[in-house]
Amino acid sequence: MEHVEHPSYLQHHFSDAEQQAETAKLGMWIFLLTEVLLFGGLFAFYAIYRAWHPEMFVETSSLLDVNLGALNTFVLITSSLTMALSIRSMQLNNKKQTVWMLVVTLLLAATFLVVKYFEYSHKIELGQLPGHFYTYEGLTSVNPHIFFSIYFTMTGLHGIHVVLGMIVIGWVLVRTIKDDFSSEYYTPIEMTGLYWHLVDLIWIFLFPLLYLIG
Repeated sequence: MEHVEHPSYLQHHFSDAEQQAETAKLGMWIFLLTEVLLFGGLFAFYAIYRAWHPEMFVETSSLLDVNLGALNTFVLITSSLTMALSIRSMQLNNKKQTVWMLVVTLLLAATFLVVKYFEYSHKIELGQLPGHFYTYEGLTSVNPHIFFSIYFTMTGLHGIHVVLGMIVIGWVLVRTIKDDFSSEYYTPIEMTGLYWHLVDLIWIFLFPLLYLIG
């Protein structure tokens, strides 16, 4: 009987690498769909309250720092590019460039979180907070705490997704260094890229809805 070589990365319940990769992609797209539904519910929540309080949303939005929001938008879009370049590098079997692109992606993600830390710290210091924690007195609109409840919920949940993305990117970075991937098998990097692009896409919607409506 002819012996068929079984690659170490191929799980026993798949007939070939292509079937394994396509199955992983299907699973990832289903997962991303649940994420879209999750944030879609929050965007609907935002739309309802903005329709009820349009003037309050415009005035309260002016308290956000557009420059920092724009900086984070640039940072995340750039990180999407470096993530895509890491996948392309592995397709070309360029391990060194893959490692560097993943490291840069991690650094950009960390930069995003540092900027968000300074934004949150400033809001906490001024009392621009959700619900009964709101103590800021510089606005004339009624119920500005509603805007900050939405702001902290949506950006906080997005920030958690950034942290989770960093953990996964770190994991594929370590496996890349250990030579677990090649031009024949790089599915985990590709799936991580799909997740990271969604994280970036969500922020691209959050930035204008929260920072630019004024």
